[in-house]
Parts: sequence; structure tokens; C-alpha cells
Amino acid sequence: MTSTRSGINQRIADRLLTQGLLDRDQHLRAVDYATRRKTRIEEALIELEFLTEPELLKFIATVHGTRFVSSEKLSKAVIDARLLARVPLKLAELHGVFPVLYDDKAGALSVVTADPDNDLAIQEVKLSAAVREVRALAARPAAVRAAISLHYRNDRAAFAALLRPIGLGELFNEDPFERKSTSGRATPDHVSRSITGLVDLPPSPPPPLPPVERVPAVLPLPARMPAVTAPTPVVHATPPTVAVSPPTIPVSRTPSLPPPEPSLLPTATPEFIEMLNVLGSLLESTRQDLRGHSATVARITRKTCERIGLNPLQIAAFTSAAYLHDLGKMGAYHLTALNVAEYEGHRVAATKSVDLPLHLTESVGLIAETKLAISSMYERYDGEGFPNGYSGKEIPLGARILSVADTYADLTQNPRNPYRKILRPFEACEVLVKYRATIFDPNIVDLFKQAMTGEDMRAKLLSDRHEALIIDPDPEETTVLELRLIEHGFEVKIARNSSQARKLLEAGEVAVVVSEIDLEKPEAGLVLREASLKEGFGREVTWVMLTSKTDRGTAQRAFDLGVDDFVLKPVSTDIFAAKLRQMIERRAANSGGRGVSGSLAEMSLPDMVQILWHGRKTCALRITAQSSSGEIDFAEGQVVDARWDALRGEAAFYKMISLSAGDFRLDPTYKPTSRSIQASPEALLLEGMRRLDEASA
Repeated sequence: MTSTRSGINQRIADRLLTQGLLDRDQHLRAVDYATRRKTRIEEALIELEFLTEPELLKFIATVHGTRFVSSEKLSKAVIDARLLARVPLKLAELHGVFPVLYDDKAGALSVVTADPDNDLAIQEVKLSAAVREVRALAARPAAVRAAISLHYRNDRAAFAALLRPIGLGELFNEDPFERKSTSGRATPDHVSRSITGLVDLPPSPPPPLPPVERVPAVLPLPARMPAVTAPTPVVHATPPTVAVSPPTIPVSRTPSLPPPEPSLLPTATPEFIEMLNVLGSLLESTRQDLRGHSATVARITRKTCERIGLNPLQIAAFTSAAYLHDLGKMGAYHLTALNVAEYEGHRVAATKSVDLPLHLTESVGLIAETKLAISSMYERYDGEGFPNGYSGKEIPLGARILSVADTYADLTQNPRNPYRKILRPFEACEVLVKYRATIFDPNIVDLFKQAMTGEDMRAKLLSDRHEALIIDPDPEETTVLELRLIEHGFEVKIARNSSQARKLLEAGEVAVVVSEIDLEKPEAGLVLREASLKEGFGREVTWVMLTSKTDRGTAQRAFDLGVDDFVLKPVSTDIFAAKLRQMIERRAANSGGRGVSGSLAEMSLPDMVQILWHGRKTCALRITAQSSSGEIDFAEGQVVDARWDALRGEAAFYKMISLSAGDFRLDPTYKPTSRSIQASPEALLLEGMRRLDEASA
């Protein structure tokens, strides 16, 4: 068999799972722990206290038909220097082997290793030691490393951490909002028995094992392994001279320190996630009202994870879960944590389909964090969810984030959501707040609201998000372009034929059209352009033909109809997106552009002033509150003028800065012609805040 030292050796956990010695939750958590800590699965099982060291080593030894040596025994073993010389240090560290006994009569060398079935390592040790046989005994991986450090490097404290009391390990779904150190409980008596020499467990034939399934359809009830009673140990003639006692004060594990960032696994690489992006978009291309939903959820999930400060592996795992969470669930209902909690029909449908994404991707080898996020996304913070009835911080962090992101995307994208209309970001966040601490994690909701409403308004203020309409009957042609336009700040709609495109154009929100020439009929794209000019529903829209037709006559007809550009496929989508934005902004500068409007409840006036200041915007910010109105003028980010009723200059600015309710509208085409304010935006904001503090004192 091949070595597993380069990985976490998950097969041990898989075997324990199939034999009912671990339940499914323990299996997932152990894999999570080992992946995150970049450690072996054996260490995870022991540190999480799912098995004691003797229980685990007995199982491993039985599987491999060998004996095991406990950490306690290995720490007290006396090893002759001549024995160490048979296995050089580099070889011992390379393969994780440590020599413990040599039978001169049989010419057999006994070594302890975490991988008794590593034939390559055994063969190299055999050649290096010049012996007839190498006998591999099972030991805990950390104990093998400690033995190497103790005897080769004379590290007298090598076993100290192993022999201290073992506490509850840091679970994968530790809450980043409440990081507390955990104290351990005492090691069971049968682990810390004081026995000199090495314990040799007589081998017994390994039990027949069923085929290993990563996630069995039916799991046996969990069972604890019985405590191992070791037979009478073999005591070496030479008494031990090295014994490391457990420290009287346990070494503290402080989860507040950031964990090491593990290397991304194959199913968490950027390439894998980009593949999910493309495939998911193709699968959802015909999904009514929810086209691109999973990509939206993934983008929101990633943003939330980055805001929380999660490590790259967690971000990748949770983003993957977002792309996969609706796989196989495209039925009559769209299932989110909110509508599953509110409607019985949705709940029944969700109970039947909650594991569908995992069953469909069973052979992919998704990392455990991704699986936990998907399988627990319908849990509720108050414990009334399913499938496990977890509550609060028991719910895996990925699931808590995914439930919020999925619900938000549904509320802002799907007109058939529980409110039967598409909500604005601020309105959607208010819905999440309504259900904080019942359905959703209150900490995540608060952070999410701050991030989404602020970032959404910031993007609008700085870029005046433009809506792009792609008209093309081929989903494969539009998917990549759609994703790149979204990345460049566009809001994207898709039409597959002229009829769909006309309805969207008549709504009046489209800023740019990217159309193929041949749609449901040859040259239907040109017919649509001609109709838009005659009837006025797309006359002021930037219009680009992106087509595979290359004949000169077609291009000439398109330009005769006033299109802004004629581009041949294939095209660099990044360059094309940048070119579209430039054309839109040029048209807006010449003819007046669409402004941004909103409520001061969505974003405060001081925040908007800072955004426009740092964004070096030239514009007018018009404010309306009750029966009063005013305006703040910006030139290259500097506040140059302000008016509020009869007030002018700084007095008007300070009056408006105190408003907590009202509406605003940004006019990006306004060019100020006068200046009544000389102070910098920073000085204005500081003085405004000082006045507010005095007024509230």
C-alpha cells in the first residue's frame, strides 16, 4: 500500500465510520479538524476525544495485523545508540519511523510508525539498516515524532505536550465572534497507567471490512469502543532511564491566535471554484427568476467570509457550498432558511432534498466544511430547524453564513420570494434583522447588514451601477460575459429572444445592450434595434452588436441603425467590459446620466460625504427631509457649496449633517459653478461630529 503521510490519512476515519465506531458528525468534525490543523486524522480523533489513544491504536493494529506502542510506553523506552545508528535521522524523519528493538538472532528490526502498511518506508529502512526483516508496530504519529526528537535531538520535553491532560479540541465550526480557550478534562486512568517497557499487543486477524463509502446512505448508531485492557507487558531487561512526567500546569491552547492557513485541497482551489461558477451558471440559465442565483450567493458568501476574516480554506469551502447548495433542488419551491421556516410546504420539500447536493457530488470528494455548510443550512439559531435541531453556535459557521446569504439573494433577486416582490438591499437586510436570533445568527446578520447596505450604496455612489442587457439565444456564449460584466460592476439581465428583450427595454432601466444579430430569426437583433429607434424604448441606450457574423453588409446596416460598436466573437471579456463602461460614461457626460437615489436610513450623510470625497467625485448630492430640501456640491471630492432652505455654505452643511431621516439623490452630471466653502471635507466632518456630540450631551 502507498504512504499517506502527505495527507491527513482520512481512511482511518472512514473505516471507523463504516464499522459504527464513529458517527457521521464525529467523522466530519475529525476530518475538518485535521484539515484545518494540517495534522493527521489520528491526532484529530484523540484530541477531539472521540477515541482514547489505546482504543484507536488497538483498532489500527488490528486492521494491519500488528502490535501497538502507546505514547506512555514510548516516552519511557531506553534505546541503545547502536540501534539508532541503524536508522539515520533523515530517514526516520522522512518516513516517520523510529527503531525500538533489534532481534539479533532473527535479524529483525522493530520500528514504530503511524503507517504500518507503508511498504516503501519499510523497504528503505530494511536496506539502510542491513537487516533481514523490519517489523512495523503501530504508534500515534505525534508520538513517533516525539521519540525522534527525544532520542536523536536530545529534546527532553518532546513528550510533554503528548502526556499532558487532553482537552476538547478546537472544532471546525468555532465561532469567530466568541473565541474562548477551552480547558481539558483529565485523561482516563487506563491511558495514564505507569507501565515500564513497551506494550506488545498480540496480533489478531483483521475483521472483514465493508466497502468504504464516504457518506453512507444509512449510518449505524454510534458506539464507543470498549476500554482496552492490555495484556501483561513485555518488560525489557534494562530499566528505563528517561521518563517525562506530565506537567502540573496544562499547556494552554488559545484559539484566539489565528490558525495556520492550510494549503487548499483539490476541491477548494480557485480553479475548482471557477469551474463551479461556470457550470452552475449554465445549469441555472433557464431557471425562472433565479438565473445566476447560486453565483450571487457565492459572491455574497465570499464577501461575508472576508469581512469576518476567515482563512483561505474556509472561504473556499463556504464559497463552494454556496455554488452547490441548490443542486438538485430546482422544484416548485425555492428553499431558503427563511421560507423553509415560515411555510410548511417548503419545509416538507426541504426535508426531502437537504442532502441532495451531497448525494449528487458524493464521488467528487468535497471537503468536510463544504458538506457541513450544505447539510446544516436549514438549521435555525433557536434550535427549531433540521435535520439535527442544532442551535446557536452548534450550527456550523458555514451553514450560518450560507443561510443568511441565500435568503438575502432570494429577497433581492426572486420576485416570488415571501414578500412577492424584489426588495432593495436595505429592505432585505431589515427582513434579516426581523429574524435575527430566531432563524439567523444575530452577529452575522448585524455584520451582513453593515457590509451589504454600505457596500451596495458605496458602489452605486462611486460607479452609478449600470444595467446591461445581453441578448443572445446561446447560454454558453453569454455565461462568461455575464460573469465578467458583474465583476466590472454591471447589473446584468439576459434575454434569449427579441420579445424578452423588448419587455426589459421598455422598463427603462437598461443602460447598455449587447446583442447578437441572429436571434430567434436571422437578423432579428437588427430588427429589434430598428424598432427601438422608431418607438423610442431604447433610443438613448448604448447599443453594441457582439456577433459571429463577419460580412461587410451586416456591419454597415448595424452602423446605419446607430449602434455604438460592432464587435466580432470571440472577444476578451475583460477588455470588452471595460470598453462598455467607457462608452456609457462618455454618453452620460454628453447627455446627462442616471442618478443614484436612496434613503438616509440606508446610509448616513457623513458616510456618503466620505465616500464621495475619497472617490474624488464631481456631483451634486440633493437632500429632501419633510418640507425642506438642500444640496451639497462636490468638485473632485471637495465640498465646494451647500444650501439648505435659507442657509448657505458651512451652516447649511452642518444642518444637513445632523439629519437622520430623509431621502437623497445623486446627480453625477452636475458641475458646480460657485464656491462658498473653503474647509476640507475632513475638517467639515470633524466639526459636524463635534456639534452633534454637543447637541446630544
